[in-house]
Amino acid sequence: MAKAKIIYACQNCGYQSPKWLGKCPDCNQWNSLVEERFERAAHPRGELTLGTKEEPASISEISTAEEGRLLSGIGEFDRVLGGGLVPGSVTLIGGDPGIGKSTLLLQAFAALSQKGLTCLYISGEESPRQIKLRAERLGVAPPTLLILSETSLERIIDQIKRTKPSVLVIDSVQTIFTSTLPSAPGSISQVRESSGAIIILAKKSGLSTFLIGHVTKDGSLAGPRTLEHMVDTVLYFEGERGHNFRILRAVKNRFGATNEIGVFEMKEAGLREVNNPSELFLSERPLKAPGSAVVCSMEGTRPILVELQALVSPSFLAVPRRTTIGVDHNRVALLVAVLEKKMGVKLFNQDIFVNVAGGVHVDEPAVDLGIIATVASSHEEKALDPQTVFFGEVGLAGEIRGIAQAEARVKEAGKLGFRRCILPLSNSRQLSHIKSPELTGVSSLAECWEILF
Repeated sequence: MAKAKIIYACQNCGYQSPKWLGKCPDCNQWNSLVEERFERAAHPRGELTLGTKEEPASISEISTAEEGRLLSGIGEFDRVLGGGLVPGSVTLIGGDPGIGKSTLLLQAFAALSQKGLTCLYISGEESPRQIKLRAERLGVAPPTLLILSETSLERIIDQIKRTKPSVLVIDSVQTIFTSTLPSAPGSISQVRESSGAIIILAKKSGLSTFLIGHVTKDGSLAGPRTLEHMVDTVLYFEGERGHNFRILRAVKNRFGATNEIGVFEMKEAGLREVNNPSELFLSERPLKAPGSAVVCSMEGTRPILVELQALVSPSFLAVPRRTTIGVDHNRVALLVAVLEKKMGVKLFNQDIFVNVAGGVHVDEPAVDLGIIATVASSHEEKALDPQTVFFGEVGLAGEIRGIAQAEARVKEAGKLGFRRCILPLSNSRQLSHIKSPELTGVSSLAECWEILF
């Protein structure tokens, strides 16, 4: 039998060292190396070797016929997945503790179970009684929803082979361990081996699988970075603690669009999907108030109208403050510099605060024109037309550049009753067939300034 030895593994990147180090040489994280007992087994994977024995096939002979997707019954959830669950797909869901990951999947599984599908919910953190109490609060109790509290990978795989479910969830992947490795549950090696075995089994059997993952302090998924590469879809469940709204965002999807979002509202009876998030985010905006403008941002394939707010006030500090929430700080600083240089607006001695109402994050260049309009409106103390929507990219020379998917943005604005859109001139020429809302094309900041003020 091989002699066991002690190694120190980084819990952030997987780096291994024969001695303890205060700082990981690979990822530069402090106090991330943890002692692990390493022992080379005679059969490293044992019965978990699930590789196939398929022979290479010509690409012209491979069938591309799509299998039918499984609809969960939750429209926003299906949208983010790309139209439903794909048989054999593996989805990784991450989010802050208590954000609603388990609640969302329990509601989705209950809807799938009502269609006659067998769903297996494996929890390594909660007992079956705790899950039952949550299900009663949500008002779901389908008989084909099976609950199992287990952390051993070998027993989990045995239960999957015996019950043969259609959909599986592991809550959470950091609690699963395999006896072939001596390291503790949650370590880099355990997460990598356990998730790898479950992914291979899902691919072989066509089992739609969801893995719930913990997140670190900076909001990224805990465990090895390769875990995100191994799965088909990576979803992040986001939300501000001061708001009831939750956003499910796809950052990777092999079967649909990336950066797609689904909006939910947390209620006492669980998560309720928001079918028209634009109307929700604009419901409480002030009318005819300086420093407020509506912009249209694309989240995947969905256009969303959000309110941008800016506050410009004289500063008594040596270095004026530039505070942003929901938009890129460096982008705002760049646009303020363009506004000062090209339009002669004196902002060097002003505190500037920019906020996206509703706790939404927008990071595309199409909101540049809206940011400049709100900052200028607050500085000039002149309110913008509440029935106007802004979108367009602003260059360093003060030009307004064209953006993608302008027609979808204009249609979304018209659907919500806005009467005017200020957009790049190149986009307005391509949309001359649209009569409502009114399209005002601008090619420079000077033209936009004359229209607004």
